[in-house]
Amino acid sequence: MLSYGRILINARLAKMDERGASAVEYGLLVAGIAAVIVAVVFLLGTQIKNAFDGTANCVSTKGQATGC
Repeated sequence: MLSYGRILINARLAKMDERGASAVEYGLLVAGIAAVIVAVVFLLGTQIKNAFDGTANCVSTKGQATGC
C-alpha cells in the first residue's frame, strides 16, 4: 500500500514538472513572436507610415489629391 502511494505522488510530481516546462516553452514562443513583430515594425515602419499618410490624404481631400 505504501509503495502504491509513492507511485501516485511521483506521478503527480512528474505531471507538475511537465507543466512547468511547457510554461517556459510558451514564454519563449511569445518572446520570439514579439521579437519578430518588433523587427518587422522597425524595418517596414516608414513604408507603413507613408501608406497610411497617403490614404489619409486621399480621404481628407475626397480623392482629389494626386495618386488617389
